[in-house]
Order: sequence, then structure tokens, then C-alpha cells
Amino acid sequence: MSNRWSLARQLLLVQVVLVAVLVGGGVTLAYVDAERATEDRATEEVTTVAVTVADSPSVRTAVLGPDPSAELQPFAERVRADTGVDFITIMDTGGIRYTHPNPALIGQPFVGNTAAALRGETFTETYTGTLGPSMRVVVPVEAEPGRVIALVSVGITVSALSAELRERVLTVLAVAGLVLAVGFAASLLVSARLKRQTRGVAPAELSAMFDYHEAVLHAVREGLVLIDSRGKIALINDGARTLLGLPPDVQGTPVAEAGLPEELTAALLSGEPRADEIHVTETGVLLLSAQPVRSRERSLGSVVTLRDHTQLQTLTGELDTVRSFAESLRSQAHESANRLHTVVSLVEMGEPEEAVRFATAELEIAQQLTDQVVGAVSEPVIAALLLGKAAEASERGAELVLTPDTAMDSGTGGLDTRDLVTILGNLVDNAIDAAIAGASQGRPTVSVTVRQEHGELLLRVADTGPGVDPDSAEQVFRRGWTSKPAEGPAGRGLGLALVGQAVRRHGGTIGISRDVGAVFTVRLPVRGRG
Repeated sequence: MSNRWSLARQLLLVQVVLVAVLVGGGVTLAYVDAERATEDRATEEVTTVAVTVADSPSVRTAVLGPDPSAELQPFAERVRADTGVDFITIMDTGGIRYTHPNPALIGQPFVGNTAAALRGETFTETYTGTLGPSMRVVVPVEAEPGRVIALVSVGITVSALSAELRERVLTVLAVAGLVLAVGFAASLLVSARLKRQTRGVAPAELSAMFDYHEAVLHAVREGLVLIDSRGKIALINDGARTLLGLPPDVQGTPVAEAGLPEELTAALLSGEPRADEIHVTETGVLLLSAQPVRSRERSLGSVVTLRDHTQLQTLTGELDTVRSFAESLRSQAHESANRLHTVVSLVEMGEPEEAVRFATAELEIAQQLTDQVVGAVSEPVIAALLLGKAAEASERGAELVLTPDTAMDSGTGGLDTRDLVTILGNLVDNAIDAAIAGASQGRPTVSVTVRQEHGELLLRVADTGPGVDPDSAEQVFRRGWTSKPAEGPAGRGLGLALVGQAVRRHGGTIGISRDVGAVFTVRLPVRGRG
């Protein structure tokens, strides 16, 4: 049954038992102390009264007189009434009473021990006499040092001592009851607060939840980051550390000091809901979602989930390339149909020679571009990319040309082909857009150089657009930067960020300069190239 009790209820039970034990122990100690104090006080009191009576000159005189009881009985009763003791008995050395609270017992033997007093010692004991159990003292009355002529016994009954002790114990019990009530009330408050914080969950369930929590954190491939209200990493799983490239001991570190890109840091610390937001890091593309967490009183921070979008983004880029190839083929098929209709019409009009010249000229232009690309670039993926981009540029009213020094053998020298497509494809796309948007006169032109030299692969893309503002050169490769209109399609500003990421991944460099328009130069180290 106790295993199903909530942690708050179990803690309440433990606290109540603990308080009860402490209070019980305190009451017991207080009782023992009160009993000892009562006995000590009674012993001191009866001893003081007995010694005072024994030292009284009138007592010594009366003891040696002809009728001791006649003088000593009134004296003893006055002293007993004044001091509050229960009896004062004065007796001779044989134990025959001269005084007693009950006059009928005068002349009878004293009930108790007197041997130590006859030796001149003060003797204390608890003994049952004619008045019942009592705590008494017996002292000698000496005419001169060493000569005992009488004995004095003063006592307080045990019932009187018990009555006094009960008064003290009642006070102790009242204080103990108050302490117990306060302790119980405090335990209730602590238990109620703990119940709110643990939501009434039993310890076994809490332990199981913690085990599940740990298992889930280490099992999921997606990244999970909990950021507290102070902007520190309260919790991070293995997936998040891998995706963000953070060390194992990053937990507890402020997000601002984790060395993440500025845009990603701002997103993590914003405290606003976010859904599938793309962020580019040094090594990958992440899909970020965030949800603020609030209690009834305050903000607790936010929960951030991260998914690796790198492969999907790469596949998307390849899909865009294939789509551009398809669009180019569609465009070329459309243009070929137009040209074929033109040739047929010329033949039907009786102009066969003009039809031949028209068809030959179009074939020469297309073949010239194909021969130029294939002759300069032996790598089939890059050649196909350039042909597709050339057709796309032509369809959009621009011209893509290869510089005379373009030369690339087959093979990529250890470079990832997909990264090369990402770099060159995005640079050409941006160059075509810039050339078309910035051309005021003449045909927009994009010049491409692909060359292997000195152990590097050089990729250079220049356009006839407006160029890049020098003040924006450092921002170009950050996610979200774009020179295109704000009302353009969503996702702009990601292409150049992916270019920068791919270049950094291969240990290369990228630079921006200006000629007619912008000139982007990428250098990537390759293996086995001179």
C-alpha cells in the first residue's frame, strides 16, 4: 500500500513520526529532569530545615530538660507550618519521639534508620513511615562536637512530591502539545507544497519516470534542449550535442557562451514559439522548433527540438537541379518545336536554302556551347550542371559563358559531388538573378570559371549585376541575408549560407570582389592534384 502512496503523503508520515518521536523524547527527558529537580529541591529543603532545627539552642536546651515534648512539640509544628514540610520529628538517641504531626504518636519509636545520624552524619533516605512513603533526612543534635544528645528528622511525603511533579509535567506536556501541533501544521504545509510540485506522484512512479526520461533522452536521434529562464542550458541530450557540435559538459552553460551562430543563439533565447525554422551551423542545416514553458506564476524557459535537415536540404538542392534540367529540356523542346516549324514553313514557302541556313545556325550555337562545356569540364556532374544552368539562363534572357581558362579533369579530388553542386549551383543561381535584376543595358551575362591548379579547385562566378555592398560582405553567407525583394518566396537567404557551410566543411575559402558586378571566388583543396 505504501508503494502507491504519493511522495508527499510518505513525507508527511515520516515528518509526523519524526516530530512525535522528538517531542516524546523531549517530554521524557523533561520529566526525568523535573523529577530529579523536584527531588533535589526537596532534599535541599528538608536538609536545611533539619540542620536549622538541630542547631537551634532552644532545641538543645529542651532536649536536656525534664519534659522535652512540652517545649519541642509547639516549636516543631510552627516550623513545619512555616516551611511547608510534612513532618518534623525530634527524638532521643534511642529513637523515642519528642514531636510528631500526630500527637498520639509522641513517645513511640521512630520508624526509619538512625544509625548514620547517631555517628554524627547527616543521612537521607526514602522510607515508608507512619505518614506513608516519604523522602526524609535525619541529622544529629550535638551538645558539643562528637556528643549526640538527640536526633531530628524532617521529611516530605512522596504524594506531596508527586503533586509538585505533576504541576511541572503538566507545563511540559502543554509545551510539548504546542510543539507537536506546530510541527504537524508545518509538515502539512511542506507536504502540500511537495504534492503540488510532484503532482501527487508516488516515489516508484517518479523513479520510473526518471528512468524513462533518461532512456528517451539517449535514444531519440532528434536533438532536445531545455533552456531555463536565465538563458542557461538546463538539459541537453546526445542528439542535440551532436547536431550543435557542443562538448559533453555543456549543461549549465549560458546559451550565449556556447559558441553557436548568432541567429541560432537568438532563436534559442527568444522565448517565442517557433515551428520548423531553418538554421545553418558550421556543419549542417537544422530544423528548429521551440515552445515556451510556463508555470502558474512565472516562465520556466523553453523546450527546443532540433532535427538534422542537412541531407534533406542536399536532396532538395539536387531536386532543384534536376527540376532546372527538366525545365531546360522543356524549354529546349519548345524552342526546337518553334524552330522546326520555322524550317518547315521556309521549305513550304520555297526557300530551302534559307531553311538550311536557319537550322544550321541554331545547331551551331547549341553545339558550340555543348562542345565548350564538355571540352573544358570532364567531370560529368559539373558539366551537366553547367549545361542546365546555361539553358536556364538563356530561357530567362541571360547568357552563361565559360572563361577560356576553364579546365577540369574527371574526378573531384576527394570532394563531395553534392557539395560541389551546392556551391556552384547556388553561386550561378544568385549570379543569374543579380545579372537580370541589375542589367540596365545589354544582355545580362554570367561568367563561370572552373579550374584545377596547385592542389586546389577554383570556382569563380562573376555577373554583370550591381555587385555586393562592401558593408554587407561579411553578412552575405549568413542565413537570411538577401538582396532580393522582401516579398519574394520564402526560404530566401539560405543558398549562400549553404555555400559557406559547404566551403568550410571542406576546409576551403570563399571571397567576394567586384568587377563589373559581383565576383565570388571559391578555393577548395583537392587530393592528388598538382
